[in-house]
Formats: sequence, C-alpha cells, structure tokens
Amino acid sequence: MNVKFLDLQAINQSFGKELTDASNGVINSGWYLRSSQTEAFEAEWGTYCNAKYAVGVGNGLDALRLVLMSWKIMYGWKDGDEVIVPSNTFIATALAVSQAGLKPTFCDVNQEDALICADENYLKSVITPNTRCIIPVHLYGKVANLNKLYEFAKNQGIQILEDACQSHGAKTDYKGNRTCAYSFYPGKNLGALGDGGCVTTDDKELATLVRNLANYGQTIKYLHDYQGLNSRLDEIQAAILRVKLRRLDADNQRRINIAKYYYSEISSEFAGKENNQLKFVADGSHVYHIFPYICENRLNTQQFLKENRIETQIHYPVPCHKQKAYHSYKDVKLKNAEFFAEHELSLPISPVMTDEAVEYVIRNLKNVNN
Repeated sequence: MNVKFLDLQAINQSFGKELTDASNGVINSGWYLRSSQTEAFEAEWGTYCNAKYAVGVGNGLDALRLVLMSWKIMYGWKDGDEVIVPSNTFIATALAVSQAGLKPTFCDVNQEDALICADENYLKSVITPNTRCIIPVHLYGKVANLNKLYEFAKNQGIQILEDACQSHGAKTDYKGNRTCAYSFYPGKNLGALGDGGCVTTDDKELATLVRNLANYGQTIKYLHDYQGLNSRLDEIQAAILRVKLRRLDADNQRRINIAKYYYSEISSEFAGKENNQLKFVADGSHVYHIFPYICENRLNTQQFLKENRIETQIHYPVPCHKQKAYHSYKDVKLKNAEFFAEHELSLPISPVMTDEAVEYVIRNLKNVNN
C-alpha cells in the first residue's frame, strides 16, 4: 500500500463535477476579479466565521501583512515597533511582521501543545514598552487559549491578530471581537486550486482599510491614499472555495475521527513519558490540519515509514529564530520551540484517507522499533 501525506488530487476529485462547473461558470461570466463570486464567498465565509466582515486577499501572508499595515495607520505605530510571534510556526507569520515594517519578537511555546500561551515564562518574558501586537498561531489546527490571550492583551493595551491559516472551522469559546488571517493554500482544510487568503473582523474601519490597501491603496478608482499592494482573491478561487466550504465541517469531522483513531492506537516513543501534546481534543477546538507525532528518533521513524511507502513531513524542522533569514536572532534560546523542531513528525491525515490506510500507518508505527 502507498499512503500519500496528502492526496490533493483525490480530495479535489471527490467533489465530482462541482469544481469544474464552478470554474466554467466564472470563465463564461466574463468577470474574473472583484465580482459576484468573491462577494458571495466573503459573505458566506464571514457568516461561517461569525464575523461581520470578510475581505478576500491573495494569500495568507498578505492577510497577516495587510492587517498589520492597517493597524499601523489606524493606531500610529512606528516602523520597528514590536510584534510577538511564536517561533514554532511557518515563517510567513514572521515575514508578515517584517514586511509591514515592524519587528518580530520570537517567543517560546507551551510544552504541552506547541502553542503560544499567556504565561509569564513566554509572553511576559518578551513584552516591552514597544510591543504593539501578539500573533497567536492556531498551529496544526488547534485553537490557542484565546480567553487568556485576549485578557492578557487587554491588560497590556496591545492588539491580537490570530494566525488562523491552519485552523479553518475550529471552534472557540471566546465571545469577544476577533481579527483572523486565513490562508486558502491548496493543502489547507479549506483549500483553493491556487493561492488565496482572507481577513475576518468585526471592525468596519479595519475591513475597509484592508480592502483598500489590498487594491493598490485605492479609495476610489485611480485615487490612491496609501501605498498598497496587489492582493486580491480572484473569482475562480472564490467559486472553488464556495463549493468546498459547504463540505468543510464534514471534512473536518473525518480528520477528527482519524486523529482519534491514531491517539487510541499509538503512543509516544519516549520511554516512560506521556505525550501531553498528543492528547485527543474532543471539544471541536482542533481540526487536525496536521497530525503531529513526537518521535524520540525522528530520522529512524521517518525512514522506516518511507521504506514502507508512507509519506510524512516535518512541521517545522527549523524554528523561525534559527532561520538564516532572521540571523540576528541566532543566539536566542527557545527550549520548547527547538524541541518540537527536532522531534515533530507529521503523519498522513485527510478527509479522503481510508480506514485501511490509517490502519496501515498505525501498524507500521508499532513496528518501528521492533
């Protein structure tokens, strides 16, 4: 048996003619940007996310960057003001900060779930008078503890920008206003057939500013109040996303069921230690974009699975503060982020993965050290 890490072809084929029909509808309409499909998707995604406004943009990186650019204008932030970013994330989270003219401050993550948390050992140790924002990343599809994070941010007088690029459809019990950045990269739980992104918020001023900045800084056609970007969700991607959105909850439930099966059958390779970060979450706050398996000997485990035709990936092998792009942080020590970088191995998981494939992965994992 061959088990792909993520079979995008099979996922898209599972929608039958719906995706083709959606694409053809746009082609035949004669309108390819900023038209009815994008407007409809923004309305549907905003409703799904319980947000007043949703603004489609070019990708997840731009979604983050455009919010930060907007807040700089709205709140008078200066170049070089600081934004706290967990180091255990895809580098786009940090790049958005840098590209907005701000300074990323890398912090460590919780040792139990690899997420940023409002703990004095993490946030409180890196906050300064120049801190303007925290970007919690809902890593692997699990929502960070928003109640504590928003309370911490409110007490500090700073903003929260949620990097929700891996958590489409994940639930939270937080009841306040939120600003979230999403990516619709093809491999996401809600994935387009190319790049795409979105900002959701209850703040009308922010939504308007993000929309203007994403369209060359225009307020009226050919009148440019800001130095903006060209970052727009196109009509074909919006049409594709509308089709896929209708099945998102069901697809997420399949991921949750696979994760529950993994948890029930496999255990940590760390002798005598429980994998706290691998406890099953049954409250809907985790949609398992990634299933992280923590290995004592990752290279050995990955090689064994490869020999048995099981694809895996690593999220992420080098934390942001150790990347060459951020070489000035090379001497920073972030124990937990570095631990996950050394030991995390992502197992196959997708809405079209069969029970037989899941059982095959489990059976081989149990034989790694035999």
